Amino acid sequence: MGFKEKVEQLLNQAIGENPHLFLIDLTITDSNKIIVTLDGDNGVQLQDCVNVSRVIENNLDREEQDFALEVASAGVAAPLKLVRQYKKNIGRTLKIKTKEKTFEAELIDASEKNITVEWSSREPKKIGKGKETVLHNEKIPYGDIVEAVVTIIF
Repeated sequence: MGFKEKVEQLLNQAIGENPHLFLIDLTITDSNKIIVTLDGDNGVQLQDCVNVSRVIENNLDREEQDFALEVASAGVAAPLKLVRQYKKNIGRTLKIKTKEKTFEAELIDASEKNITVEWSSREPKKIGKGKETVLHNEKIPYGDIVEAVVTIIF
């Protein structure tokens, strides 16, 4: 078993022991720097990163293969990549960039194929002068999303 396969096996074991966590990204550089990015259904605690790090580090032999290990949570500003991330952020505002437009909307639903978002905008009245508030609701397939980031509101 190669170094990468061993790391993947240990990572799967660590996540299996913590089912609320899920893997966003695993990178192993040419210099054997292991970078693990995690997310969780209820966020990621520091202890979660420590636990995953220990499972990997305690089962690899530095005498056999020298390595560096970094385990971190997906940052607040990190784009959403997985359906599970969209589902955990239902009810939050996303900045969504599609092939046609960029806009902010509230995430209403996330299925296996698409997301449903809702937003309002001020548009000219169809009859008469002035503007009116129009509520928009749209389903967007994941394939059409270039980038989606949770908007932090203070």
